[in-house]
Amino acid sequence: MKPALTSKKPRYPNTWQELPSGELLQNVVAERLLEPSRQWFGYHLLKVGQLSAELCFPDCPIKHQVSLHNGLGSAPGVKAKTRQLPILERSIDACVLAFELDFAQDPHQILREVNRVMMPDGHLALIGFNPMSLAGLAKYIPLRGDSLLHDARCFSMMRIKDWMNLLGFEIIQEQCLLHTELLFERQVNPDNKFQRWASHYCRWFGSVYILIGKKREIPLSLQKPKWAPKPAFIAKQANI
Repeated sequence: MKPALTSKKPRYPNTWQELPSGELLQNVVAERLLEPSRQWFGYHLLKVGQLSAELCFPDCPIKHQVSLHNGLGSAPGVKAKTRQLPILERSIDACVLAFELDFAQDPHQILREVNRVMMPDGHLALIGFNPMSLAGLAKYIPLRGDSLLHDARCFSMMRIKDWMNLLGFEIIQEQCLLHTELLFERQVNPDNKFQRWASHYCRWFGSVYILIGKKREIPLSLQKPKWAPKPAFIAKQANI
């Protein structure tokens, strides 16, 4: 298993158009997040990274939506490092990470920061490339060297779920989509017969996965024991 921390800095996409089939990816991801976003409640929604900043959630009950990224793209937002979020603890009710871990040097630190700023029972939507897919295998093909797919780290969905569980997130929804290699620019209809068949019988091999987690915190309360230990013996005063 490759380590999460790496010394090599991957090329970072500043827009969806820099990704292979980026426009298709953006439309499909936004469509799949439309229904889950209706269940996010609270006051503040944080979109971490350039790609997350370009996603819109018009039906989300959280109206205050803030984007945070490196400032190199065209999307408006707060310029900051995603591994050092300038946000108070327990102030965010929902957070979106679109391919942010796939192009990060230290994904653990990003998840720790997201966990720090999120409220209990807050929702985290995480999107990533699936290494057990045609796209995950195509990144090793020495073609289209300019494609950012070659730089994507492609952490497995099981590994990401393990990281989220360690931080106290309960996975409430997971889905895979787009059963294609994504390396070559071509039109893919996500609703055609093959895509529907693959989503039903080969659902775990989709090129992109979406995980929805809910932050759980179990309060610890001290309870007094209902029984009192009895002394082993009773001292009596001697008669003189």
